[in-house]
Amino acid sequence: MDRHFPSDLLKAQTSWYVTYEQLATGPSDDAAAQRRRLLRLSRLIAGHPYWTTSAGTPAARLALKEIARTKARP
Repeated sequence: MDRHFPSDLLKAQTSWYVTYEQLATGPSDDAAAQRRRLLRLSRLIAGHPYWTTSAGTPAARLALKEIARTKARP
């Protein structure tokens, strides 16, 4: 199913996956900063106004994650 998400929401979800991968794959001098970034992105994603619209369904959340995962892959 083709879904159109707000660009800031898709960017935030993609950034979440990129940051998570960086944190999970190796030692980092700024792991605390990466964890803070994940928390900030999580709040931004969960609180996005898109989820209060009729399009903001649980299926849309899964679709967003699938699209963002694909975009986050190198």
